[in-house]
Amino acid sequence: MIACTMLISTSIRAEAAACNFESQGEGRVAAIVDARSFRLDDGSEVKLAGLEIADSAKAATALSALLIGREVSLRGSDDTPDRYGRQPAYVFLAGSETPVQSELLRQGLALVSPEVTEKDCATALMAAEAEARLARSGTWGGSVVIKNAESPGDILAGIGRFTVVEGRVLSVRQAGSVTYLNFGRNWTRDFAATISRRIVPAFEAAGLSPKSLENRRIRVRGWVEARRGPRIELLRVAQVELLGGN
Repeated sequence: MIACTMLISTSIRAEAAACNFESQGEGRVAAIVDARSFRLDDGSEVKLAGLEIADSAKAATALSALLIGREVSLRGSDDTPDRYGRQPAYVFLAGSETPVQSELLRQGLALVSPEVTEKDCATALMAAEAEARLARSGTWGGSVVIKNAESPGDILAGIGRFTVVEGRVLSVRQAGSVTYLNFGRNWTRDFAATISRRIVPAFEAAGLSPKSLENRRIRVRGWVEARRGPRIELLRVAQVELLGGN
């Protein structure tokens, strides 16, 4: 209980200073479109930035309870609409300095997207996600959200889905322009995370050179692909978390 209380306190303090991007406007929420987007009373649509939804039905219900009829302010580093015309933004209820994204994470209804590249914002959102994981809230309580890297069949069942995988990197190998973080011995069957040559400098700049990850326990997140065995392509450093122990 003490550890959980400390985590909550740390998370709240972090959020007070995080995701505080430039203002992108404000308005009153008129309707919920889906689990991570809503419509303002001026007709514009907004997508919650930085999230991948873990439980669509419950997230949409929670979003409705949080936002319908409420005044919100929008913040972000880029207000360019996505291909569906939605403005991606971090959303704050009037008078609050904690983004709505954190509440969905804390309820265990969403996962942090690797698209969050601003360090303080990513740290705060990851703390909210960790809080839900520790408390077994929402989706964390009823299913195995984090897949075991030693169970490739389980991972492969989620082709095309945003997935979190945890395990020990047994070897790091390069083949052509791709570096493989291998979590098993059989490269045609076991799980691996891949890093293209053009992305490696970003990992090195963050102190995470691929070779340094060998024999380390890590957690990776991304979209599962089937390339012989299950694969997750690492396009951003934020897709990797170092875990304690080897």
